[in-house]
Order: sequence, then structure tokens, then C-alpha cells
Amino acid sequence: MKRKTKLPYNCSINSFTIYRPLMRLLKTLSFALLLFTISCTSAQEPKKITTTKMSDKNPYYSRTDTAALTVSDADWKKVLPAEVYNIARNKGTEYAFSGKYWDFEGTGTYYCAVCGNALFKSDAKFGSSCGWPSFFETIRPNSAIYEEDNSYGMSRVEVMCGRCHSHLGHIFDDGPPPTGKRFCMNSLVLDFEPDSSSVKGK
Repeated sequence: MKRKTKLPYNCSINSFTIYRPLMRLLKTLSFALLLFTISCTSAQEPKKITTTKMSDKNPYYSRTDTAALTVSDADWKKVLPAEVYNIARNKGTEYAFSGKYWDFEGTGTYYCAVCGNALFKSDAKFGSSCGWPSFFETIRPNSAIYEEDNSYGMSRVEVMCGRCHSHLGHIFDDGPPPTGKRFCMNSLVLDFEPDSSSVKGK
């Protein structure tokens, strides 16, 4: 005589056919919830920025020499990473919210990634919804130079490094006090060096 299949308590034949697929679905959902929780937790961890060292292959890079540089684009192309060269020498722009410094809050100094010229202190950086790192003043008056930019049908003021004349971004009149300026920069053409005090505090 054929044995009857034992069903879970108070289950009909129809509910038992759904029981196992339902359990599989619950396990899948539990696993997905676990992955989501892990990803949210890791997203809340402080952003860590490693100090960039552009000087390894770049003989023109110096954080102490402030003398103006006269280097051809052909020579820059030999020593700069392609993405840095594109912005610095071809006046390119990185995508908004893609750069590593747009929402970075570390304490230190920002340098030109092309030549090492000191550009901004972190205390001049402010939160901006534009998606690029923004500053309200340079570290010294001649850190940057400016030029009218009428490209793409817009009237803007281009910001270039005062030492190597590399393109950094643009400046606008919608920044916070005390200057009212917003230096809208590209992360790729910036190097960051943390203050020694902030490093010791980690």
C-alpha cells in the first residue's frame, strides 16, 4: 500500500505545494536584506583619501618651487596621466559628483597635480551642491591666474594654475562670505596633503 505524504500541521495539499517555494523565497529575501544592510553600513564609513604622489614620474613637480614653468604640451603629455592631461592641458571637465574631493572633508592643503603649486587650504573649502570641490579663496593671490572663457556658448572665468598655467576649473560669484567666490575645481588636477596634526589624530 502506498504511503501518504506527511503534511505540515494544518496544511492542505494545495498549501503544501506552495510551502517549499515560499521558504526558498523567504531565504532569498533574507539574504538580500543582509547584503543591503552590509552595503549601507560600509557606505557610512568615513571616506579615506590616499595622498597622491605625482612627482614620481614628473620632473617639473615641486611643492617648494614657485617659479613659473614653460613646458610644452608634448612634454606634459609624457609625464602626466592621460586623464590629468586631458583636463589640465585640453581644458576638459570631470563628471559632476565623480571626483574624489567633491565631498571630502579632510584637513590639509590642496596642490596642483600637474606642478605641485599650493592652491587651497581645506578651511577655504565649503560644501556645494554643484558636484565639484569648491573653495572660496586661494592660498595666496598668485596661486591662480584667470582668463575669460566663452566656450560652449557660456560666459565664464577660467581658473588656471599660477605656476604651470594648467586648467583647474572656473570661478563664480555665488560663493559664501567672506569673498563671495566659488572656485569650482576638478578633483583630477588636485593633490591633497593632510596636515601632520590630522594624521597623528587618526
